Amino acid sequence: MSRARQPPLVTGISPNEGISWTKVTIRGENLGTGPTDLIGLTICGHNCLLTAEWMSASKIVCRVGQAKNDKGDIIVTTKSGGKGTSTVSFKLLKPEKIGILDQSAVWVDEMNYYDMRTDRNKGIPPLSLRPANPLGIEIDKGRFPQKDLESLFPGMSADFTSENFSAAWYLIENHSTTSFDQLKMAVVNLKKQANKKNEGSLAYVKGGLSTFFEAQDALSAIHQKLEADGTEKVEGSMTQKLENVLNRASNTADTLFQEVLGRKDKADSTRNALNVLQRFKFLFNLPLNIERNIQKGDYDVVINDYEKAKSLFGKTDVQVFKKYYAEVETRIEALRELLLDKLLETPSTLHDQKRYIRYLSDLHAPGDPAWQCIGAQHQWILQLMHNCKESYVKEQKGKDMFLLPMLDLDSDVRPSPIGHLSQTASLKRGSSFQSGRDDAWRCKAPQQVVFVEKLTKLVVSQLPNFWKLWVSYVNGSLFSETAEKSGQMERSKKNARQRQNDFKKMIQEVMHSLVKLIRGALLPFSLREGELRQYGGWEMKSELSGQWLTHVIQTVRLSSESLTALEIPNDMLQIIQDLILDLRVRCIIVTLQHTAEDIKRLAEKEDWVVDNEGLTSLPSQFEQCIIHSLQSLKTVLDCKPGEVSVFQQQKTQEDVCQLSIGIMQGFIDCLEQLSTKPDGDIDTSHLSVDVSSPDLFGSIHEESSLSSEQRLLIALSNCRYLERHTFLNIAEHFEKHGFQGVDKITQVSMESLKELDQRLFEMYIEFKADPIVGSLEPGIYAGYFDWKDCLVPTGVRNYLKEALVNIIAVHAEVFTISKDLVPRVMSRVVEAVSEELSRLMQCVSSFSKNGALQAKLEICALRDTVAIYLTPESKSSFKQALEALPQLSSGTDRKLLEELLNKFKSSMHLQLTCFQASSSAMMKT
Repeated sequence: MSRARQPPLVTGISPNEGISWTKVTIRGENLGTGPTDLIGLTICGHNCLLTAEWMSASKIVCRVGQAKNDKGDIIVTTKSGGKGTSTVSFKLLKPEKIGILDQSAVWVDEMNYYDMRTDRNKGIPPLSLRPANPLGIEIDKGRFPQKDLESLFPGMSADFTSENFSAAWYLIENHSTTSFDQLKMAVVNLKKQANKKNEGSLAYVKGGLSTFFEAQDALSAIHQKLEADGTEKVEGSMTQKLENVLNRASNTADTLFQEVLGRKDKADSTRNALNVLQRFKFLFNLPLNIERNIQKGDYDVVINDYEKAKSLFGKTDVQVFKKYYAEVETRIEALRELLLDKLLETPSTLHDQKRYIRYLSDLHAPGDPAWQCIGAQHQWILQLMHNCKESYVKEQKGKDMFLLPMLDLDSDVRPSPIGHLSQTASLKRGSSFQSGRDDAWRCKAPQQVVFVEKLTKLVVSQLPNFWKLWVSYVNGSLFSETAEKSGQMERSKKNARQRQNDFKKMIQEVMHSLVKLIRGALLPFSLREGELRQYGGWEMKSELSGQWLTHVIQTVRLSSESLTALEIPNDMLQIIQDLILDLRVRCIIVTLQHTAEDIKRLAEKEDWVVDNEGLTSLPSQFEQCIIHSLQSLKTVLDCKPGEVSVFQQQKTQEDVCQLSIGIMQGFIDCLEQLSTKPDGDIDTSHLSVDVSSPDLFGSIHEESSLSSEQRLLIALSNCRYLERHTFLNIAEHFEKHGFQGVDKITQVSMESLKELDQRLFEMYIEFKADPIVGSLEPGIYAGYFDWKDCLVPTGVRNYLKEALVNIIAVHAEVFTISKDLVPRVMSRVVEAVSEELSRLMQCVSSFSKNGALQAKLEICALRDTVAIYLTPESKSSFKQALEALPQLSSGTDRKLLEELLNKFKSSMHLQLTCFQASSSAMMKT
């Protein structure tokens, strides 16, 4: 079914360009049969049906709306013809900017003006509409100081919009170097601007033509109505007629426009209300926006909005504004409390703390949030330190209860330097000094050591941020790192100066707590009873070993270095240096004490294996134990920057000296214990022989046990080596590590060692020489021998040969153990024998000729045999023995004596070879 009418066609529009809300007349064909037939009208894509007024099928009047497109078609849509087309277009112009002092025939939309005040990213500030250069010539800024200009023109201003505008100030400031011709040109420009203002009335009329045309249309309608009613005949004078006409016209106008005016008033009221809401929507929406931004964490946005609201409405007298601004203040106060809670919340990063402090400063929070944060951090660090101690104390007690039955198996769980030596194979021989069970105990550090590591790590991780927060508080960078807020910075610096002593006390309290907590765990004896209850609580079943104390010292040193790097004043850290010194001293004392205990147990490790120098592994073990202990103390003895020597105190020097002497004396006692222990207490099942020994005969190699005499010889050999090498080496190590009183240590140790050596030597001589000496007298007088009545000598008697064999046995025994001991032992044995022989000769009342010859033969045989071991004492004894004999007068007797001596030496050549070999060896050495 076809339509009854053709589609609308727009063929003209007047005017064909204009700004929004311009009234236009649309002309064309088939524009509708009436107002109800018109169902659509768009200009440049904007719906204008609400303002459309249908005049006829060829004419429609409407106003152009705020279209998006700059240029577009005019489309009319009717019920009868549908959607139409257009042969013309309308161009939408942008409205001209109207200054704050310009005349306007229409109401100026001030939306941009108010948007400018509430949102800095939109609109154009009104002052930007003023002419930047009212004179119209080039501005040349002078270099006159602002203070000088203010003094020349007091109370005036160079701003030409100000009520106190001073033209002279403006010219000096902006045109001090401008030429006279340019100033004349500026006068011409000012006159032109004044003429433009005089022409403003004409422009005003031109701009309001549409308004005048609307008023004219309304008056024409009223006039037509009056003409229709003027046909009535009215009696009376012309004045009465005129009054009636005017009254009727007034009534008719009221009737015609009452509804329109009512709707207009309502619309104006609504528009005004909406305009107010639109203009001040920033304030009305601000409470809700504050809550939303707080939930999102956009505190910067909240603070900026609050600053704007405070500057715009902080001193307003409008009640509704006061009400909404009060709501804003309520939410800002809640935000202050929230930010303060977040600031004082722990743990927190330094970045967040600075951010919250700046927020609170920008919100003008009461008090000093930065100092409150510093105080909260201080208390939190102290609480963390004490909580750390309590947790480890509880854990230690729990473990102790759990491991109590196991502790009874082996109470000594400290790492032993001797055990370390066995693990590193630093000794040439000997079994492990520490059992596998001890190694298992050493795998886990003591609770005190773990606690110190945790505590120092806690302080080193928290104190830097605490110190940096204070530094930022002092220099004012908490508020503005670009120094924009100088007032806040100055107040911050002033507060920091006033609270400098308080902060110093905080740092000192943290340092004191750190040091006392460590002392309570490691050096409880250095705390007072009251402090021990607060900082102690540890169960000290056994003191930490030197190795663990060394580890603790290293940990505390690293912490001290970290705190020093923060540029904390040294006087605040001095207490840590004192702690390190006490720990170093205690470490040395404990290490030396444990070393002394380990030295005492060396007797259990003696294997009695003798090398070719007559030494066992015991001296080497002793020296290595001392060296290892000193090496373990190297880091403790070395002074780091800021530290002092551990030996600066006299008491420490004395204690270390006494402990060192005790160590040396302990080893000497160990030697004495080994050498004097009864035969049944010596385990010799593990004995072995050094095949490099030049002599493999003797009881030490043929029997499975050591005699007391052999152990004495081994001990004497060890003492000799200790005196000549070991003690001197240890003294060098003591000096190398900075020990004081080394001479005293060496002297006392040497004296004690020599006393032991002499006691052991006398014991051995007593064991060996007494039987030989005791056998001389019975041997001489065996068979009722009488010096007065005896036969002619035929050779050396058996008693002397037996004595020589016994001396040779002593020589063999000593030579097997240590060649170096042979001269010393043999000389003493010969002295004893010669002394006894001299005594016996002097006790004889008289000698016969044969008796004298026999005595001289035996004395000379013994003397010549042991000649290489003769000493002044033994020589004197032999001389006295010979002097007690009658002199041989005949040559026959002397010849016989010589023959018998040669016979003796020839017959016992094999037995006497040992003396000759020793003699050659001695001569070579």
